[in-house]
Amino acid sequence: MMSTYFTGLFVATGLIIAIGAQNAFVLGQSLKREHHLTAAILCMSCDAVLIVAGTFGLGALLQEHSLLLEITRWGGVLFLLSYAALALRRASKPTALNVDVQPPRTRRAVILATLAVTLLNPHVYLDTVVLIGSIGAQQQLPGIFALGAVSGSILWFTALALGGAWLAPWLSRPYTWKLIDVGVACMMLSVAWGLANS
Repeated sequence: MMSTYFTGLFVATGLIIAIGAQNAFVLGQSLKREHHLTAAILCMSCDAVLIVAGTFGLGALLQEHSLLLEITRWGGVLFLLSYAALALRRASKPTALNVDVQPPRTRRAVILATLAVTLLNPHVYLDTVVLIGSIGAQQQLPGIFALGAVSGSILWFTALALGGAWLAPWLSRPYTWKLIDVGVACMMLSVAWGLANS
């Protein structure tokens, strides 16, 4: 039972921890201390719903329909390439990276942006529904596996939100933002390349 839980925990954490659109967004909100816990909780909640749905059926459905799986995969590639381009654009304009001069967003705006970056990102579905879901569906105790996977998401986004806020005084410098954006762009391009060649 515990081995199934830890399998879910490690599989999910390994997939979620890679810098992606969700992680970059939550980190950005955390650095600005702008409704970052709300953003993190929304990401955890969406991950939990998708992991449970994937473990108990949607993963198998996508695996059976190759066209739907291909559409999801190439949509993910396009999303990741677009996100990489936006990150590089931000990195080329130092003033855009200064979090102190940007107007603050309302909680509603942060909620909508979090939902968009989560639910409009096909890579999230590939990770949670297809990959985690298909592994979870093969477990003897799929519910325990799903619980472990959801725990991984909760631990990661809590650490990201709280850690980013704590590091805000050091990480809010424009040069640091430039490095973060370049790193995010490189990771997005790397993940897109991996998806395209999978």
